[in-house]
This record gives sequence, C-alpha cells and structure tokens, in this order.
Amino acid sequence: MAILSKSNVPQFSVDVYQNEYLPEGSGEVNAIVTVTSTGGGTSGGRPLPGGDTARAAAAGVVLMLDCSGSMDYPPTKLRNARDAAAVAVDALRDGTSFAIVAGTHVAREVYPGGGRLAVADAATRAQAKQALRKLTSGGGTAIGTWLRLADSLLGGADVAIRHGILLTDGRNEHERPEDLRAALDACAGRFTCDARGVGTDWEVKEVTGIASALLGSADIVADPAGLAADFRAMMENAMGKEVADVSLRLWTPQGAEIAFVKQVAPTVEDLTGRRAPVGPRVGDYPTGSWGDESRDYHINVRVPAAGLGQEMLAARVSLVLPSPGTDAPEVLGQGLVRAVWTDDMAASTRISPQVAHYTGQAELAQVIQQGLEARKAGDMDGATAKLGRAVQLASASGNEDTAKLLAKVVDVVDAASGTVRLKAKVADADEMTLETRSTKTVRVKK
Repeated sequence: MAILSKSNVPQFSVDVYQNEYLPEGSGEVNAIVTVTSTGGGTSGGRPLPGGDTARAAAAGVVLMLDCSGSMDYPPTKLRNARDAAAVAVDALRDGTSFAIVAGTHVAREVYPGGGRLAVADAATRAQAKQALRKLTSGGGTAIGTWLRLADSLLGGADVAIRHGILLTDGRNEHERPEDLRAALDACAGRFTCDARGVGTDWEVKEVTGIASALLGSADIVADPAGLAADFRAMMENAMGKEVADVSLRLWTPQGAEIAFVKQVAPTVEDLTGRRAPVGPRVGDYPTGSWGDESRDYHINVRVPAAGLGQEMLAARVSLVLPSPGTDAPEVLGQGLVRAVWTDDMAASTRISPQVAHYTGQAELAQVIQQGLEARKAGDMDGATAKLGRAVQLASASGNEDTAKLLAKVVDVVDAASGTVRLKAKVADADEMTLETRSTKTVRVKK
C-alpha cells in the first residue's frame, strides 16, 4: 500500500489483493484494487480540531427537472419534484454555484438565468425556491438538450467539482437515440451526473445509461413522495466531493496488455472501453469525483508466460490528478500487481477471496439483466434459469438487498441451488427496481 498526497486533497490509499502465483504456461493475472479516500469531503470548509480549516472544493451543481406533460399525471408528481428540488437547494453548501433547468423537448433555464450559475446563500436559495414554485408541465422529452445546457452552465463556471442531478418520468421520445448518445459523449469527463426515474413509465436503460456515461448513480423512485429524501441524499453526497477528474492509470510491461478494468464496488461499471492512452503501455481510466469513500476495481492483465521461479511486475496501478500548468499529473497513490510462476499446485490454484467474490458479483449483475430480458421476450425457461442463478449468487455472497429484490420477481424454492419459479404477476415497479439496482454489489466479507 502507498499513500501519496498533498495537503489540499484527501489522502488516497491503494491496496492490491491477488494471488500472484501462476502455474507454468499461464499468462492471466487478476487483482482487486481497493482505492480509499479519507480526510476530505467531511468538513465543508468548517474549522477542524486544532484550529485548521479544511478547504471546501469549489463546486457547481445543476438540477435538471423533467417538466414534460406527463409530469402532471398525477399532479402530485410535479409537486413532489418541485418540493424535492427545494430540499436539494436547502442542502447546498454556502458558496456552491448552482442552477435549475426545466427539461421538456427543449431545455430552459429556470434559475438564475442568463447562462450563468448563482452562488448559494440565504438570498439565492430563497429566490431559487420561489422560481421552483412557478414550474408547470407541458411538452415532450429530449434529455440530450438538458444535458447540453447543464454542460454549458457548468463549463462557464470556475469550479473544480461539476455535478448534475437529473430527474425524468418518461422515455426520451422527442429526440433520436443517437442525439442522446452524442450528448452523453460530449458531456463525458466534463461533469458527473446522478440520474433518477420517477414512477414506472420511463426506460431503465436510458436512465442507467446516463449515469454510467457520466460516472454517477442511477435509481428508481417509484413513489413520487420519496423524491425529497432521495434528492437530499444526492445533494449531500455531491457536497461531500472534494476532488474531481481522478483517473486510474495503468502501466504494463512490454508484451503485456490489459484485458479489462471494471469498477466492482459499490456498483459494477466496465471501464475497459474508456481507456485514454497517455504514453507507451500507459492508459488512464476515469473515476470521476471523490469524497470520503472506498471503491474496488477488478483488473485483468494478460502477460507473456514465463518459466518456473520467474517473477514480473504485471502492472503498476496509480491514482492520478491533473496538475494545472504542468504535463505531469499529481500521483495520489500507487499499487503493484505481480506475477510469479511456480510448480506448487496449492499456491497456483488458490483463488484470491476478493477476486472470487467480485467475479461472482459481476456475474450476478449480468444474469439479472439477462433474466429480465428473457422474461420480457417470453422465454420463461431462460428467465427461470438466469434468475435462479442470480438467486444462488446473491445468497452465496450475502447480497441481501439484491436477494430481496429478486424475491419480488421469483418464488425462491431453494436459494442454495438456485431453484426458483417465476411469479405469474410482477409489479412494474418491482421489476424496474431490480433492473435499475442490478449492478449494486456488496463488499468482501472480512
């Protein structure tokens, strides 16, 4: 483990868990890398013991609220959304830059207007909540336009942390799918975004796709009455972020290559395709913004097979932060992934508990999604097999939250063997909740 950091950012630690021993002829190396950030995101600039003051990172947040016509069915939906946004505004830290956008088939600035962000204090919070009370519904849904306006607002502000919160209740029907994809590509790496679907008439893959592309969280709020608590939690989490634009940098030796990089906790997110080459055998993978938190990553490296007794450094893992005005980034933490070839059968066949656990959690997310797709397609045998495997994996890994969600879609006969029966009737909210939360994982039991 290495801890390297300047005083103006949180302390980062990098721990590598693996079985470095490989049998002769093998060239596949797996490792779980745990990154932990501490000492930031907890003070909000308030005095700390001893009289020091922690630096609160300059942050900008844009709230994007669906104001399409469907938000009036029932009328409580828009009212709850307005109230939730007001709660989020109240949770803004003094000095935070913010704006509110009304989203329909076009995007409109609700507050403060003029293509800029307001600075949070008692007066601007009151003005923002007054503007929210005047929101009405009407029109269609073109989410790409909302995101592009948020990007423009955040891009024009001198802030380190750039974050969006997006709420929709319907499908993105008033722009082409490629328009939304282009907007996400344009916004990726420029700000992070949490996405929420309210009710049950929205498309899960659209909402989760937004959160995935913009390194945020996705969830369902089936009952609009739950929006206020969810918005408060999202804003408090955003206010806890202390450093942005952190990348996982991987170096590999000559002849080695990265097969995949996945975040595996707190959710499964495949980062493999997001590699940005930065030099010979070096690539960066985006991780977004950090506060006080810990995340796990699964790295799979293919290396040239070597002879018995030989050792090699399979990969060097660094956490890096751009340093303005210089070409060399700040290194926040570092860890090493090793390979050692042995004829000791016991050593080379031992599976790292961390690698085994997260391989199972990644499979769990995959079979849930496959099972639900099969169910929608009318393939009941396929759905039963996949969701039965999901029940088995959730039970074995202690993922109780996912197990409870699965139990609303299938009747569990025997969890250990994965024997289940599909329920004849499943509420839309239950099926959508399982799909939306399918990538949430549990940490390895210590």
